[in-house]
Order: sequence, then structure tokens, then C-alpha cells
Amino acid sequence: MKTIIIALAAATALSAGAASAQGYGYGREWMPIERRLERLDHRIDQGVRSGQLTRREAYQLRAQFNGIVRLEARYSRNGLSNWERADLDRRFDTLSASIRMARSDDDRRYGYNDYPRY
Repeated sequence: MKTIIIALAAATALSAGAASAQGYGYGREWMPIERRLERLDHRIDQGVRSGQLTRREAYQLRAQFNGIVRLEARYSRNGLSNWERADLDRRFDTLSASIRMARSDDDRRYGYNDYPRY
């Protein structure tokens, strides 16, 4: 009887661990909002520093980023509901895709005496 209980407890522990390891969302782990904002901000900064983003692209991405920050502040006044969290998650995904597209579209920012070389 004890071996059945121990085996059942072990199976329960293993299945609970596997369920929590699945993560959140579409195959990726859930990340706190603050950490996600930091990563997006860092990616925009990296694009500006490397010259992958033009001034216009960086300005537009920053405007979109700041809009999400304001929306998150408004949503979190009374605590985030599941719908609000999903809305922010969708907006983060959209901004992330925009950053990826803008950094890889071969628009370059050229500085003084740094002309494009074709």
C-alpha cells in the first residue's frame, strides 16, 4: 500500500513539474512586464547605436514603446486583469516584430563622413 502511495505521489509531482515547465503563451516562458519593457528598450538602443535604425524609425518605435508604457500604467492602477495582460502581451509582440523588421530592413543611419558604400 505504501509503495502505491509513494508511486502516486511521485507521478503527481512529476506531472505538476512538467505542467509548470511548459511556460506561458505560445511556447515561450512568461516574462514580467518590467523585464519585457527593459528588453524592448535595450533592443531599440542597440539598433540606434549600431546604425540599424534611422532617426525616423527610432522615433516611431520610441513613440510606440512610450504608448505601451502609458497604457500599462493606466491598466495597472487597479491591478491587471487577464484581458489587460493579454492586450499588453499582444502589443509587446507587435512592438517586438516592428523592432525586428526595422533593424533588418537595411535602412542605415550614416554619420559624418560615413557614406554608404555600395
